[in-house]
Amino acid sequence: MKLLLKNAKKLSSASEEEACEVLIVDNKIAKFGKFIQVTADQTIDCEGNLLLPGFIDVHIHLREPGGEHKETIKTGTKAAARGGFTTVCAMPNTNPVPDDVQSVHSLLEKIKTEAEVRVLPYAAITKGLQGIEITDISKLSQEGVFAFTDDGVGIQTADFMLQAMKQAATTGKAIVAHCEDNSIVYGGVMHDGEVSKKLGLPGIPSLSESVQIARDVLLAEAAGCHYHVCHVSTKESVRVIRDAKKAGIHVTAEVTPHHLLLDEMAVKEDNANYKMNPPLRAVADKEALLAGLLDGTIDFIATDHAPHAEDEKAKGFQGAPFGIVGLETAFSLLYTHLVQTEKCSLQQLVDWLTVRPAEVFNLPYGKIVEGIAADLTLVDLKKQNKINKNSFFSKGKNTPFHEWEVQGVPVLTISEGKIAYKEDEHE
Repeated sequence: MKLLLKNAKKLSSASEEEACEVLIVDNKIAKFGKFIQVTADQTIDCEGNLLLPGFIDVHIHLREPGGEHKETIKTGTKAAARGGFTTVCAMPNTNPVPDDVQSVHSLLEKIKTEAEVRVLPYAAITKGLQGIEITDISKLSQEGVFAFTDDGVGIQTADFMLQAMKQAATTGKAIVAHCEDNSIVYGGVMHDGEVSKKLGLPGIPSLSESVQIARDVLLAEAAGCHYHVCHVSTKESVRVIRDAKKAGIHVTAEVTPHHLLLDEMAVKEDNANYKMNPPLRAVADKEALLAGLLDGTIDFIATDHAPHAEDEKAKGFQGAPFGIVGLETAFSLLYTHLVQTEKCSLQQLVDWLTVRPAEVFNLPYGKIVEGIAADLTLVDLKKQNKINKNSFFSKGKNTPFHEWEVQGVPVLTISEGKIAYKEDEHE
């Protein structure tokens, strides 16, 4: 099977664009150049749009097994493809939790039959995400898991985290941490700040995140482990990570689109579509996150796509679960509010969504190179759109970005050489 992409553009130096075409044979990039003269089984005219490596998201929730009313592997990966993502890493807060060989094998079989894009699953650090017994990290590392995390809950004891890090260090797998010290969360549902006081809602102190990162970077240094921090949200966290990197500790970090674009002041009322964990922080935190991303303290962007049923999210801050969806809106929001406002270049944004996560986790993706799997995203940078949650492919409609005007839309996604999303077929 030969698929030819004609009349595309690629990014070259200083975010300039130049002509390119790609020939895909047997799901791999066979040729990549300015002009390709060949007879193909299928030819797609890219109409001068920008061809990028397929986006990588190392932090999403597919909910299956056990939470199919919120999302499934099928719906979640369709949403990923629509957003331009060709590789996604699925968090283990499912039922059952992937915490032993049998549950991991079962999950991998389900992914093989249901996924529209490449899915790399995490395994849990502790059995059932309960923080009581560490999983067999050495054995699970041989079963095709991406990394280890108890995302959604912090590892509460230094002893457990150190044990897990020591095991992970022998396997080459990363420990990926949701950082939250439960003893200083105080039942909070949003950031402990000006808005929580105004709305009369219990607040989550910034310290609950940063204090655990400070503990963990020292543990990672002692264990010789790759330690990756999920969804950084506070200026203190950025400072700790920056200092740890300067000290030569193998720590990496991610930030979400919503923490880059929103802060606590966006919460005008008790609307749980603004409820996520970590919460939207203060303006100074948002500014520190962007600064940390720009200077390399934070390595890349991940969505933390967290779908929930509409009736669950209708219960307000006190009753609703944490989390918002993000796969279908990430690129457009970031292009509109970071690139077009000149806070970063297009090349920087693309790197944060492709090459940087691939480099951090030693993945052979995130680039357009002959001989590798064809993971490609075509983006119409001129196309304008209004975000409409009711048109999402995801089962989750829980977004604070409903009806935001954006520009720059993925129109074609090819994952492992196969068309996973084509806009004109889904309008």
